[in-house]
Amino acid sequence: MQLRSSNIDKLTGEVFDVLIVGGGINGAAAAAALAGKGARVALVERGDFAGSTSMHSSNLVWGGIKYMESRDFALVRKLCKSRNHLIKSYPSTVQEIRFLTTIPKGFRYHPRYLWAGSWLYWLIGNGFTRIPRFLAPSAIKQSEAIVDVAEAMGGFEYSDAYLHDNDARFVFNFVRGALNYGGVAVNYVESLGGTRENGLWVTQLRDVIDGGTLEVRSRVLINAAGPWVDKHNALTGQQTDYHHVYSKGIHLIVPRLTDNQRVLAFFADDGRLFFVIPMGPRTCIGTTDTRVEKPEVGVTEDDIRFVLDNINKRLTLERPLTTADIISTRCGVRPLAVRANGGGERDFLQLSRKHAIDINGEDAHLSIFGGKLTDCLNVGDEVVDAVRDMGVSIPHPGHRWYGEPPQEVRHEFMHQAALMGLDVMTAPEASEPLSTRLWRRYGTHALEMLEEIREDPRQAEVLIEGTEYLRCELRHAQRREMVTRLEDFLRRRSKIALVVDEVAIRDSPGLREACAILFGDQAEARYEEYFAASRGEEAVLPSTGE
Repeated sequence: MQLRSSNIDKLTGEVFDVLIVGGGINGAAAAAALAGKGARVALVERGDFAGSTSMHSSNLVWGGIKYMESRDFALVRKLCKSRNHLIKSYPSTVQEIRFLTTIPKGFRYHPRYLWAGSWLYWLIGNGFTRIPRFLAPSAIKQSEAIVDVAEAMGGFEYSDAYLHDNDARFVFNFVRGALNYGGVAVNYVESLGGTRENGLWVTQLRDVIDGGTLEVRSRVLINAAGPWVDKHNALTGQQTDYHHVYSKGIHLIVPRLTDNQRVLAFFADDGRLFFVIPMGPRTCIGTTDTRVEKPEVGVTEDDIRFVLDNINKRLTLERPLTTADIISTRCGVRPLAVRANGGGERDFLQLSRKHAIDINGEDAHLSIFGGKLTDCLNVGDEVVDAVRDMGVSIPHPGHRWYGEPPQEVRHEFMHQAALMGLDVMTAPEASEPLSTRLWRRYGTHALEMLEEIREDPRQAEVLIEGTEYLRCELRHAQRREMVTRLEDFLRRRSKIALVVDEVAIRDSPGLREACAILFGDQAEARYEEYFAASRGEEAVLPSTGE
């Protein structure tokens, strides 16, 4: 864990332009934008990067079609433009996908009315995606045989986008981008609050791993703590125009229900949108939308029953899905930004995920409320503008801080991969060629993996059975991805823990080797920690000495 140790050492060595508290999508995008444009940035996260809301999304990048009903066209326009921008900026990762929506008899709108709305949605999005189409019940059945159309009036198909890999991986790549630009980022470091002293923020931090404390000095403090923004503002004495209310959402990961690469969308019994989403060899179903009072949540029997009941009513499966089919779950809260003087009780289910940036210029403090993956590039750019207005120098204001490497680099990677016959090494059961997968996940760093595979062909072998992660990817994660606990790799840098059940992971002959690569002499302790946590036990671990 040399990368983490070296970054902790850097935290106390200087005065940073900006300290960011929180490593979800808002904090990660802000760090990448500021570092990419030349500001001196540090980011701390009390758990792992993307360890909360940002790892529990639907993996969808969408323009907010549900806000068409509330006629929030300005928000839809902004989100559609953001979606289009992400598709163009990350063509290997953010990809267009079709949504097939089935409308039940007696629904509040006729399918043709909604189909017309999907055309308006397409036009608001500049006609960037494939055109919508109307489907009669028979056409729905022909397109997707598992959909039960007995009670359907019809439906429509339109396009949005999805993340080919998981959401947490997408977020981490922004953190990695900030590191590449010279920023400092550390996971498992908790902010205990800060005070303003002589024109600087002095923030007290605690290393969650070994309990050590330190302090960081910065000109600006950014609170990007996601669902805990209000709590951290209390620690720093900040009064804001916004606060959060919380909506809990869960997803169930089950065996793949259909081979078609599209999202099936339905209206659940309570009228809310409900999805069946492709996830590699699995299917993700959900979500719920339950008002909760605090961000610490878990999956309940009622949540599971709601999802299973709704999906079984709408699909004609060989047998109904039961709890025995659940491979893994996702559960998190959506932090919804509302004005501090009201709004949290009004039309809760219609509250949008749009972000709000609350600025205290006098204290050089900024809080980011709400937000979603689709809007991340806007958050990054807006934060840069706000920090500049607070007097921080931005040396490279025109630098493009996001996006995949240039096409010339991709062509060189693909050329070298073809010369060495990389795709011939692809496992027979793999979902895509090795060259495609490595480029999407690692970009320029994938060139280093080619060199490792040339030197040792064993580096192209799948290490953990039932997954699509190679030995060289584990070596890369150990060097460059700040994997501090086994869950960081299994659940966030990869999606192994989402798509492979726990028994299969534990019994995989390659898991011990993976731990050895990632943690060295801490391998056994981290292995025991992970499986103790899954059993609800406390693992007693030695200090890492960091």
